[in-house]
Amino acid sequence: MSAAIAELEELGYVEMVGAIQGPLGRSAAQYKVGSGAGHVIAVDAGATHLRLRACALDRRQLANRVLRLPTSQLTINEEISRAVASEFSIIRSMADQSWGPLRAIGLAVPTRVVGPGGDVVGSRQEIVFSAFSPPRGVTLILENNVNCAAIAERHYGAARGVSSFAYVQIGLKIGMGLVLNDQLVRGRNGAAGEIGHLSFPFAPGAEPLPGEAEHYLGNEAFIARVRSDWPASAGPAPGDTAELLALAETGHADAVRHVASHASDIGAIIATCVSVVDPGLVVLGGGLGASPLLLPVVRETASRLSYPVDIQNTLLGPDATVLGIERLAIDATLRQLLDGEA
Repeated sequence: MSAAIAELEELGYVEMVGAIQGPLGRSAAQYKVGSGAGHVIAVDAGATHLRLRACALDRRQLANRVLRLPTSQLTINEEISRAVASEFSIIRSMADQSWGPLRAIGLAVPTRVVGPGGDVVGSRQEIVFSAFSPPRGVTLILENNVNCAAIAERHYGAARGVSSFAYVQIGLKIGMGLVLNDQLVRGRNGAAGEIGHLSFPFAPGAEPLPGEAEHYLGNEAFIARVRSDWPASAGPAPGDTAELLALAETGHADAVRHVASHASDIGAIIATCVSVVDPGLVVLGGGLGASPLLLPVVRETASRLSYPVDIQNTLLGPDATVLGIERLAIDATLRQLLDGEA
């Protein structure tokens, strides 16, 4: 152990910070991750917000930024890329010598991600680089945002210690990250868990359309239905889902009715997922899905329509995605350092 620590210390990967003397025996040296190990920058390039974290390899936060986009973006585009470039430049300018070298960038994007040889045009993943150019020589980890949230929930949140579960995001868009037997499932086209692409509706006289499930359950369509059905006697209609939830928390009858109706729709989507993959646990996240107001009806509907399933709210809230991509960036860096590739 002493020889290994000495080697790591010589490389600057660890630094001694003190010693502890117990009641018997020699004192024990205390170490922390050294600046020579470097740092990573995690970026959640979301549809409504950008979240960035710079951290050491022990997850010690070095810097943090959150940017709300001027308008919500239903698809990844150059506006998101420009925002990533600007925010990344700002957080890079905050670095000092104690951070050590930048080892990896983790970038979570709101689209499916394919590997080498995959259809990058169809996935639209390359659009994030239209205005943003990662520094050369730095490892880049690109991953779907909902998959990242699932990874974070598995390590730090509601699915900690659970080998199989689904993370379902309900917000401006909908999506699912799927972990089965401790493995993140991506699928051949990076599309595993893309429940937003489900065809909808299924009804006599109706033609199912690809992606219509997301259009129907997404926040914009939902709040449009709420506003069109809002009685004049109920006061001003809510402008967004946050206002609707705030009204529902006060017991406003019409707000409670609409929240319950939407929760029932979400429960039906979750029942579909449970019927296909039987994950045992579903973690609800996203701007709307994280609300505990939806949970009772979602649970009742999903259990009634499918197999028994435990449904819990996220414990990480809006930080789930950035924490997940941070984890992937740290893991990749540790592998490189320990393999002697850095």
